[in-house]
Amino acid sequence: MIPRPILTADQMRAAEAKAVAAGTPVETLMERAGAAAATAIRLHAGTMPCLILCGPGNNGGDGYVIARKLQEWGMDVRVAAVGEPQSAAAASAKAAWTGAVDPISNAKHAPLWIDALFGTGLRRPLDETIVGPFLKLASEARVRIAIDLPSGVATDTGQILSTVPSFHLTITFGSLKPSHLLMPAAQQMGRLVVADIGVEALSSVHEIGRPSMDSPSPLEHKYRRGYAAILAGDMPGAAALSAAAALHAGAGYVRLIGEAAGAFLPNAVVRTPGDPVEVLADPRIGAVAVGPGLGRGERARHLLDAALASNRPLVLDADALSILAEGKLSRLCKATHRSILTPHAGEYAKLFPDHEGSKLDQALRAARETGCVIVYKGADTVVACPDGRAAIAHAAPAWLASAGTGDVLTGIIAALRSTTTSPFGAACAGVWLHGRAAELAGPALIADDLIDQLPAAIAECL
Repeated sequence: MIPRPILTADQMRAAEAKAVAAGTPVETLMERAGAAAATAIRLHAGTMPCLILCGPGNNGGDGYVIARKLQEWGMDVRVAAVGEPQSAAAASAKAAWTGAVDPISNAKHAPLWIDALFGTGLRRPLDETIVGPFLKLASEARVRIAIDLPSGVATDTGQILSTVPSFHLTITFGSLKPSHLLMPAAQQMGRLVVADIGVEALSSVHEIGRPSMDSPSPLEHKYRRGYAAILAGDMPGAAALSAAAALHAGAGYVRLIGEAAGAFLPNAVVRTPGDPVEVLADPRIGAVAVGPGLGRGERARHLLDAALASNRPLVLDADALSILAEGKLSRLCKATHRSILTPHAGEYAKLFPDHEGSKLDQALRAARETGCVIVYKGADTVVACPDGRAAIAHAAPAWLASAGTGDVLTGIIAALRSTTTSPFGAACAGVWLHGRAAELAGPALIADDLIDQLPAAIAECL
């Protein structure tokens, strides 16, 4: 699966301007967008009567094209608008629509409701004169479809500027936009469709798609398949989850170092109680995970120091991040191997208290400042690399909000990191596998269920 690019509003405008400069008129792009959207609407909703709300910009122009196409296919279509078109292309699209155009205040509801008011580029709340009828018409529809983005959503940040109804389908053009995947806006989108309109969409930011993974060759052995070391601290269950996850995520050899050696574990995990320094000197180790269940006492700090001194690729989570936030972050930045940090929002705020902007902006800034790959976890997990690349995950099941699931993610990423020189690739693949395992586990999952489903998730990537 080739991950789809994610463009900001400005980047999308630039891509469209480049297409126009190369000889494709704006009207042609609008015709393509409207035709593609109309096709997706009919496939999703059938031929029920529909009401299309059109705005004054090019999003409204797309709406007029959609109306004309759906009417040509025999559908009962009505159009309501919030003003006259303000661009030549939108005016041309309206002129080609032969039906009536009502003011939004007089619009009558329909079972299929299509929002083509504002779409990409909105930076302020909707006018109060629009909000009332907008929400009323939405509430009376059985199927709600947004064109490009729901009106009331900021394109780049995931911010909701005005009250936004939940949609069943959002159809966008050329590329995804950040708010299609960033919360809280992402939860309003419904199913996402990206229509190709002939615009070259290039970006250093992509969605996290299903990774491509290789089966072991007949010549592989356990160390070549990946040797992951997990450091255990005060709470043995968390480290045990990470170790089991690393095994099921494909690592050929997993060693659990520390007091969690007595915890319930798969027999295949090698248990090594005692001090980690000598064990971590093994050059075959491909990645070291530290943080789950670590604690914050003296032993925890000793374990983290040993990991930082090991000159091995690191995956750092949970208590390790809290200790780093107390003054060790600069030491991490000097590490030879690029580390992977996996903070949730609370841990991120401790590590980077002065960061502002969208979640994507924050993750990219943290990656630049630390030289590490950042996995900024949550319903809208963002993975950012110091070189400016980033990826955003589609929302995983909310059942993941339970104890131990983050420890499983740490183990998955450690396993993948132990076999690759790309920490960014390992982090993105780990996030996808974690989310897919949650989907396979189903409702009321616990962290142990994710581990059981990892082989099935991996099988989809081979």
